Amino acid sequence: MPLSAGFDRDTWIESELIQAIVAEGNCVIEADSERVLSSSVLVLNRFYSPVHVISVRRAFILLYRECAEIVHLEDGQFTNYDFESWCEISAYRSQEKQPHEDWIRAVHFEVQCPRVVRLLQYDRSPRSALRFNRRNLFARDGHKCQYCGRSFPSHQLSLDHVMPRSRGGETSWQNVVCSCVGCNTKKGNRTPHEAHMHLMTKPIEPSANPLLLQKLNNPKYAAWQTWLPHLVVPQHASASDAN
Repeated sequence: MPLSAGFDRDTWIESELIQAIVAEGNCVIEADSERVLSSSVLVLNRFYSPVHVISVRRAFILLYRECAEIVHLEDGQFTNYDFESWCEISAYRSQEKQPHEDWIRAVHFEVQCPRVVRLLQYDRSPRSALRFNRRNLFARDGHKCQYCGRSFPSHQLSLDHVMPRSRGGETSWQNVVCSCVGCNTKKGNRTPHEAHMHLMTKPIEPSANPLLLQKLNNPKYAAWQTWLPHLVVPQHASASDAN
Protein backbone atom coordinates (compact mmCIF):
# COMPACT_ATOMS: atom_id res chain seq x y z
CA MET A 1 0.00 0.00 0.00
CA PRO A 2 1.57 3.33 -1.06
CA LEU A 3 2.18 6.06 1.47
CA SER A 4 -0.14 9.03 1.32
CA ALA A 5 1.45 12.35 0.42
CA GLY A 6 2.52 14.28 3.51
CA PHE A 7 2.28 11.20 5.78
CA ASP A 8 5.38 10.64 7.90
CA ARG A 9 6.98 7.29 6.99
CA ASP A 10 8.32 6.54 10.50
CA THR A 11 4.92 7.20 12.06
CA TRP A 12 3.31 4.89 9.52
CA ILE A 13 5.77 2.06 10.18
CA GLU A 14 5.41 2.42 13.94
CA SER A 15 1.63 2.43 13.65
CA GLU A 16 1.63 -0.67 11.48
CA LEU A 17 4.08 -2.39 13.81
CA ILE A 18 2.15 -1.77 16.98
CA GLN A 19 -1.18 -2.68 15.40
CA ALA A 20 0.28 -5.93 14.10
CA ILE A 21 1.82 -6.76 17.47
CA VAL A 22 -1.24 -5.91 19.57
CA ALA A 23 -3.64 -7.75 17.27
CA GLU A 24 -2.60 -11.38 17.71
CA GLY A 25 -2.99 -13.36 14.52
CA ASN A 26 -2.94 -10.24 12.34
CA CYS A 27 -2.00 -11.31 8.80
CA VAL A 28 0.52 -8.45 8.55
CA ILE A 29 2.94 -10.43 10.71
CA GLU A 30 4.60 -13.51 9.22
CA ALA A 31 4.14 -16.89 10.91
CA ASP A 32 7.71 -17.07 12.26
CA SER A 33 7.34 -13.59 13.71
CA GLU A 34 4.30 -14.72 15.69
CA ARG A 35 6.57 -17.27 17.40
CA VAL A 36 9.21 -14.61 18.00
CA LEU A 37 6.66 -12.32 19.67
CA SER A 38 6.26 -14.96 22.38
CA SER A 39 9.98 -15.10 23.20
CA SER A 40 11.29 -13.44 26.34
CA VAL A 41 12.58 -10.01 27.36
CA LEU A 42 14.28 -9.22 30.67
CA VAL A 43 12.75 -6.20 32.44
CA LEU A 44 14.84 -3.85 34.58
CA ASN A 45 13.49 -1.27 36.98
CA ARG A 46 14.49 2.38 36.82
CA PHE A 47 17.69 1.60 38.72
CA TYR A 48 18.73 -1.20 36.32
CA SER A 49 17.81 -4.07 38.67
CA PRO A 50 16.08 -7.08 37.05
CA VAL A 51 12.47 -7.40 38.17
CA HIS A 52 10.54 -9.49 35.66
CA VAL A 53 10.48 -11.41 32.37
CA ILE A 54 7.85 -10.57 29.74
CA SER A 55 7.11 -11.44 26.12
CA VAL A 56 8.45 -9.50 23.15
CA ARG A 57 4.87 -8.54 22.34
CA ARG A 58 4.40 -6.96 25.78
CA ALA A 59 7.79 -5.24 25.58
CA PHE A 60 6.92 -3.49 22.31
CA ILE A 61 3.65 -2.26 23.76
CA LEU A 62 5.52 -0.75 26.73
CA LEU A 63 8.03 0.84 24.37
CA TYR A 64 5.33 2.29 22.14
CA ARG A 65 3.57 3.79 25.18
CA GLU A 66 6.89 5.34 26.29
CA CYS A 67 6.84 3.36 29.54
CA ALA A 68 10.17 1.70 28.78
CA GLU A 69 13.36 1.93 26.75
CA ILE A 70 15.59 -0.71 25.21
CA VAL A 71 18.99 -1.48 26.73
CA HIS A 72 21.10 -3.00 23.95
CA LEU A 73 24.63 -4.41 24.04
CA GLU A 74 26.88 -2.92 21.35
CA ASP A 75 30.66 -3.42 21.17
CA GLY A 76 30.83 -4.37 24.83
CA GLN A 77 28.77 -1.38 26.01
CA PHE A 78 25.07 -0.86 26.64
CA THR A 79 23.15 1.78 24.68
CA ASN A 80 19.60 2.97 25.42
CA TYR A 81 16.97 3.40 22.69
CA ASP A 82 13.40 4.62 22.68
CA PHE A 83 10.82 3.07 20.35
CA GLU A 84 11.43 5.46 17.46
CA SER A 85 15.21 5.24 17.50
CA TRP A 86 15.04 1.44 17.79
CA CYS A 87 12.94 1.25 14.63
CA GLU A 88 15.52 3.43 12.88
CA ILE A 89 18.52 1.38 14.02
CA SER A 90 16.70 -1.83 13.09
CA ALA A 91 16.37 -0.62 9.50
CA TYR A 92 20.14 -0.16 9.41
CA ARG A 93 21.02 -3.40 11.23
CA SER A 94 18.67 -5.53 9.12
CA GLN A 95 21.34 -5.57 6.38
CA GLU A 96 23.80 -7.45 8.62
CA LYS A 97 21.83 -9.71 10.94
CA GLN A 98 23.76 -11.67 13.56
CA PRO A 99 23.28 -15.21 14.91
CA HIS A 100 20.81 -15.60 17.78
CA GLU A 101 18.98 -12.37 16.88
CA ASP A 102 15.20 -12.46 16.50
CA TRP A 103 13.41 -10.24 13.99
CA ILE A 104 9.78 -9.38 13.37
CA ARG A 105 9.08 -9.42 9.66
CA ALA A 106 6.00 -7.78 8.24
CA VAL A 107 4.96 -6.58 4.80
CA HIS A 108 6.72 -3.21 4.85
CA PHE A 109 9.42 -3.45 7.52
CA GLU A 110 11.65 -5.51 9.82
CA VAL A 111 12.45 -4.72 13.43
CA GLN A 112 14.85 -6.46 15.78
CA CYS A 113 13.47 -7.89 19.01
CA PRO A 114 15.02 -6.46 22.17
CA ARG A 115 16.46 -8.70 24.87
CA VAL A 116 16.42 -6.18 27.73
CA VAL A 117 14.13 -3.23 28.47
CA ARG A 118 14.20 -0.70 31.32
CA LEU A 119 11.06 0.70 32.89
CA LEU A 120 11.29 4.49 33.09
CA GLN A 121 9.12 5.05 36.17
CA TYR A 122 9.14 1.74 38.05
CA ASP A 123 11.58 1.67 40.98
CA ARG A 124 10.37 -1.25 43.10
CA SER A 125 12.70 -4.13 43.90
CA PRO A 126 11.97 -7.69 42.75
CA ARG A 127 10.18 -10.07 45.09
CA SER A 128 12.59 -12.10 47.20
CA ALA A 129 10.51 -15.28 47.50
CA LEU A 130 10.19 -17.56 44.49
CA ARG A 131 6.57 -18.33 43.69
CA PHE A 132 5.58 -21.97 43.93
CA ASN A 133 3.61 -22.92 40.80
CA ARG A 134 3.51 -25.54 38.07
CA ARG A 135 5.65 -23.57 35.64
CA ASN A 136 8.48 -22.98 38.11
CA LEU A 137 8.36 -26.56 39.42
CA PHE A 138 8.50 -28.05 35.91
CA ALA A 139 11.48 -25.78 35.20
CA ARG A 140 13.18 -26.86 38.44
CA ASP A 141 12.90 -30.51 37.41
CA GLY A 142 13.89 -29.84 33.80
CA HIS A 143 10.52 -31.08 32.49
CA LYS A 144 11.59 -34.61 33.45
CA CYS A 145 9.47 -37.09 35.34
CA GLN A 146 11.26 -37.59 38.65
CA TYR A 147 10.37 -41.28 38.67
CA CYS A 148 11.08 -42.60 35.18
CA GLY A 149 13.49 -39.86 34.10
CA ARG A 150 11.85 -39.21 30.74
CA SER A 151 11.27 -35.70 29.36
CA PHE A 152 7.77 -34.55 28.44
CA PRO A 153 6.07 -31.36 27.21
CA SER A 154 4.25 -29.44 29.92
CA HIS A 155 0.78 -30.66 28.95
CA GLN A 156 1.87 -34.27 29.54
CA LEU A 157 3.23 -33.61 33.02
CA SER A 158 1.52 -33.40 36.41
CA LEU A 159 2.42 -32.57 39.98
CA ASP A 160 2.93 -35.45 42.40
CA HIS A 161 2.98 -35.16 46.19
CA VAL A 162 5.78 -37.44 47.43
CA MET A 163 3.92 -37.84 50.70
CA PRO A 164 0.26 -37.89 49.59
CA ARG A 165 -1.90 -34.98 50.71
CA SER A 166 -4.44 -37.41 52.17
CA ARG A 167 -1.72 -38.48 54.59
CA GLY A 168 -0.63 -35.01 55.64
CA GLY A 169 1.72 -34.22 52.77
CA GLU A 170 2.24 -30.50 52.16
CA THR A 171 2.10 -28.67 48.86
CA SER A 172 5.65 -27.34 48.98
CA TRP A 173 8.94 -27.39 47.10
CA GLN A 174 10.15 -30.17 49.40
CA ASN A 175 7.18 -32.50 48.83
CA VAL A 176 6.10 -31.97 45.21
CA VAL A 177 7.84 -33.25 42.08
CA CYS A 178 7.28 -33.31 38.35
CA SER A 179 5.71 -36.59 37.22
CA CYS A 180 4.40 -38.04 33.99
CA VAL A 181 0.80 -39.21 33.98
CA GLY A 182 1.80 -42.87 33.86
CA CYS A 183 4.06 -42.71 36.90
CA ASN A 184 1.60 -40.54 38.81
CA THR A 185 -1.14 -43.10 38.19
CA LYS A 186 1.13 -46.00 39.14
CA LYS A 187 2.16 -44.35 42.41
CA GLY A 188 -1.38 -43.43 43.36
CA ASN A 189 -2.03 -42.65 47.01
CA ARG A 190 1.25 -44.19 48.18
CA THR A 191 4.75 -43.08 49.04
CA PRO A 192 7.51 -43.91 46.53
CA HIS A 193 8.79 -46.63 48.89
CA GLU A 194 5.37 -48.25 49.12
CA ALA A 195 5.00 -48.12 45.32
CA HIS A 196 8.52 -49.51 44.78
CA MET A 197 9.48 -46.35 42.88
CA HIS A 198 12.57 -44.21 43.29
CA LEU A 199 12.96 -40.46 43.07
CA MET A 200 15.72 -39.27 40.74
CA THR A 201 16.56 -36.30 42.97
CA LYS A 202 15.51 -35.04 46.36
CA PRO A 203 13.01 -32.17 45.93
CA ILE A 204 14.27 -28.87 47.34
CA GLU A 205 13.40 -25.20 47.00
CA PRO A 206 15.45 -23.64 44.17
CA SER A 207 18.06 -21.10 45.21
CA ALA A 208 17.32 -19.11 42.04
CA ASN A 209 14.49 -18.78 39.54
CA PRO A 210 14.63 -21.98 37.43
CA LEU A 211 12.98 -20.28 34.44
CA LEU A 212 15.76 -17.69 34.32
CA LEU A 213 18.35 -20.46 34.52
CA GLN A 214 16.80 -22.13 31.49
CA LYS A 215 16.84 -18.88 29.53
CA LEU A 216 20.49 -18.24 30.34
CA ASN A 217 21.38 -21.56 28.74
CA ASN A 218 20.18 -20.16 25.40
CA PRO A 219 22.87 -18.06 23.60
CA LYS A 220 20.32 -15.50 22.43
CA TYR A 221 19.79 -14.41 26.04
CA ALA A 222 23.52 -13.97 26.74
CA ALA A 223 22.99 -10.24 27.46
CA TRP A 224 20.93 -11.21 30.53
CA GLN A 225 24.05 -12.51 32.28
CA THR A 226 25.21 -8.93 32.86
CA TRP A 227 22.14 -8.31 35.03
CA LEU A 228 22.05 -11.78 36.57
CA PRO A 229 25.71 -12.53 37.33
CA HIS A 230 24.89 -14.60 40.43
CA LEU A 231 23.02 -17.27 38.46
CA VAL A 232 24.86 -20.42 37.40
CA VAL A 233 23.53 -22.09 34.26
CA PRO A 234 22.52 -25.74 34.88
CA GLN A 235 23.98 -28.42 32.63
CA HIS A 236 20.71 -30.33 32.18
CA ALA A 237 18.84 -27.40 30.61
CA SER A 238 18.69 -27.15 26.86
CA ALA A 239 18.17 -24.24 24.52
CA SER A 240 14.90 -25.79 23.38
CA ASP A 241 13.55 -25.24 26.89
CA ALA A 242 14.25 -21.53 26.70
CA ASN A 243 12.52 -19.83 23.82
